[in-house]
Amino acid sequence: MEIVYRWSVPVLWIFFWSYWGLSSLHTGITEYAESKIPRLFHLGMIGSAFAAVAFDRFHTGPLAWSILPESRLVLLTGTIITALGLAFAVWARMQLGINWSGAIAMKADQQLIQTGPYAIVRHPIYTGIVMGVLGTAIAIDELRGILAIVLIFIAYFRKIWIEEKWLVNQFGSEYIQYQLKVKALIPFIL
Repeated sequence: MEIVYRWSVPVLWIFFWSYWGLSSLHTGITEYAESKIPRLFHLGMIGSAFAAVAFDRFHTGPLAWSILPESRLVLLTGTIITALGLAFAVWARMQLGINWSGAIAMKADQQLIQTGPYAIVRHPIYTGIVMGVLGTAIAIDELRGILAIVLIFIAYFRKIWIEEKWLVNQFGSEYIQYQLKVKALIPFIL
């Protein structure tokens, strides 16, 4: 059971971040973007969330406490949720094409994408990554996984709050109508 987590979940994340890095080489021209300090805050939160679940250094004290019954089913469930979440984020990234940016930014000739995963949630990349972290937290079955989920939610809620303002400014009533039709992060709920 341990070997499944030791290899499958980390390998999923390695493939995901490899794709992410390669796909970031092909994006549109940025007209304006968030400043460096808020961007560093976001990256710090995301980095802390990933460090909490990725490094055994956090496998200590209360952070190492198990929260679920130990079973192969729990591990398998976490691995499947991780894979589905990361696949959803990749699908969203592919749908965005050159409109994508890692930072909060507006691209030249940016289009408002409302198809594919963007018909399900307004921020499907964040949904997929949150789902991936949730699956990883289930797979590692330690309290540090909950810490990672909290950190990732804080990072993405902050980013969504800022992005939504920028998108309303960029697309006006078209984006407001989109907000009324499609939830931000969790389909039909939030």
